[in-house]
Amino acid sequence: QVQLVESGGGLVQPGGSLRLSCAVSGITFSLSNMGWYRQAPGKQRELVAFITSSGGTNYAQSVKDRFTISRDNVKNTMYLQMNSLNPEDTAVYYCKVDWSRPYWGQGTQVTVSS
Repeated sequence: QVQLVESGGGLVQPGGSLRLSCAVSGITFSLSNMGWYRQAPGKQRELVAFITSSGGTNYAQSVKDRFTISRDNVKNTMYLQMNSLNPEDTAVYYCKVDWSRPYWGQGTQVTVSS
């Protein structure tokens, strides 16, 4: 059974930082491509960052140079380091892995507000 458990969301002031984690079980983690997505109220879910099994990365233009995606193939965990957060980053953040099919986490709320 594939499980994705996200953590690390919360309330942060503009300019602050958060690190999201996505712990994955039930797959061969090191062989999977995975990413972070977000969905703000009234908007469609969008890709934030993506990392391949070999460590290649890709970012949405809106988060480039502020967010960093990474993975730990020993801990079977993916991370999203988010710096210089602004109110437009407020959303529910989801992790996704591509295996036999896409698998999604339950989401974690990130709120950027003063």
